[in-house]
Amino acid sequence: MDHLHQAFSVRFTYTVFFTERIFDTTNSLLADFFSQQATADTRKKILFIIDSGVVDTHPDLPTTINAYFAQHTDLVDLVPELLIIPGGEAAKNDPNLVEKIVDAIDRYGIDRHSYVAAIGGGSVLDLVGYAAAISHRGIRHIRIPTTVLSQNDSGVGVKNGVNYRTKKNFLGTFVPPVAVFNDSRFLTTLDDRDWRAGISEAIKVALIKDVQFFEWIEANAQALAARDMTAMQYLIHRCADMHLQHISGGDPFEMGSSRPLDFGHWSAHKLEQLTNFEIRHGEAVAIGIAMDSLYSHQLGWLTEADTNRILNTLRILGFSLYQPMLDADNSAGVLKGLTEFREHLGGQLTIMLLQDIGRGVEVHEMDADRIRQAIATLKRQEQQAQLV
Repeated sequence: MDHLHQAFSVRFTYTVFFTERIFDTTNSLLADFFSQQATADTRKKILFIIDSGVVDTHPDLPTTINAYFAQHTDLVDLVPELLIIPGGEAAKNDPNLVEKIVDAIDRYGIDRHSYVAAIGGGSVLDLVGYAAAISHRGIRHIRIPTTVLSQNDSGVGVKNGVNYRTKKNFLGTFVPPVAVFNDSRFLTTLDDRDWRAGISEAIKVALIKDVQFFEWIEANAQALAARDMTAMQYLIHRCADMHLQHISGGDPFEMGSSRPLDFGHWSAHKLEQLTNFEIRHGEAVAIGIAMDSLYSHQLGWLTEADTNRILNTLRILGFSLYQPMLDADNSAGVLKGLTEFREHLGGQLTIMLLQDIGRGVEVHEMDADRIRQAIATLKRQEQQAQLV
């Protein structure tokens, strides 16, 4: 039978920059980026979409952005409207926000050679990246993450998405940003929950890939909990570096069923939903890490001492490792997360567990009774801690 065969590859490159006060007129980093991107044949525009929570804590931000780009009119045209939208997971649950961003892209004539820039936490970055990816089949997007979680993990990766039909990231794309700018100044105004939440993703990647990094987190847990900025900057840089190395390692768009960077996530995604997203993603991941570490111990892979090291480090950082919705043991409870995780990945169920600290191993089935036992252990430990 006659047939045609096609094969091609597409090269993606982008840089994650680390800076402070990116829109200060004395900081040339952003201007230098646009200067390098400039072409003689087209004028480029930039549309900013900003997390309202960031504007609340940095009320001078819109004025600062306008002042910065007023000095660089030769490089790029700033869209006069700065679109401010609600942040947090609720942003990914609201289809009207996708329409609002697409409408602004249309009204202001943002084409494939122009930019959509998102300033905010991971949810806003996910949402804006998705809207940019589906407009004109892909508009260049710039990410300026403002939380620990987005600076060290989600904001430096290649995923965009929104929640749909009560399922997390059911609609989404794999489209890398053209650049990421991590501004440490935004971290100073985070509340303690958001400061802490992003650390769980660093623990996750350390546990499956790098024992030395976990040992560093363990040794610096008190400093991180006390909001030591030097420690946090190291953690973000190291975690982001490991995240980027993983993306370039062979399956950046997750064509297979393996997804090692989602250690602790199968239950976390479901727990977020069960709590109506009252729990932060990073808080749910911390619980998921604790559950899967206990499960690994039950299998005889992780020693009791190492399991306790993981749980103790999470608790020193301030995480609560039990949530009452874990006991919603019904058809819609946390165990349903296994089925939804498999459906989201496609193919067979693939869960990352720990053979040792720093060494992950994939399994293709999970025993419900062992999961319930891990939950019971976390509940008992939580109750004992409250009695002390």
